[in-house]
Amino acid sequence: MRRALPTACLRRERSRLARESPISRKLGAEVEEEPECSSLSPFSSHATEEVEVEINPNDLRIDVYRSSGPGGQSVNTTDSAVRITHIPTGVVASCQNEKSQLQNKEQAMRILRSRLLAAAQEEAEREAADARRSQVRTVDRSEKIRTYNFPENRISDHRVGFKAYNLDQVLDGELDAVIQACVDADSAAKLANA
Repeated sequence: MRRALPTACLRRERSRLARESPISRKLGAEVEEEPECSSLSPFSSHATEEVEVEINPNDLRIDVYRSSGPGGQSVNTTDSAVRITHIPTGVVASCQNEKSQLQNKEQAMRILRSRLLAAAQEEAEREAADARRSQVRTVDRSEKIRTYNFPENRISDHRVGFKAYNLDQVLDGELDAVIQACVDADSAAKLANA
């Protein structure tokens, strides 16, 4: 005998799990279809967020020097070239394109900010990839996820060590204990990694 979960129960549980596969959405189209259960995960999504870069003026070393290269009257006569070093990261940006030291300094700051932003985004993407990799399992048959034992009326989730003797209630839609065990295990794993 196969039991199906009511649609209202699935919507409620999906809102608690809240992770839909980005592949299941068609780009540019408003789609009102129900995502399948296979696209849900009890683990939090680690999407890369917009990274803001805060540059403390005390962390900068600003050097001015004379421009070099072919030029006109102002080359090698004024200290208009600017080199800015972000001391904590060692990132350097220099500019000698303009005749004005102020314009070169603003240009070098834009270059430095973009390089620091790119480095911060790479770090955030690396952390997100590590988090995703930790959630993906191998496709080994010996790696059990859940066991449903009907003669004993038992459900076991081997990933989190959950065991309960209310299989009939779980099949009727009472998933709170199963989901809470997955959420608690995820929280414990996050605390252990922090």
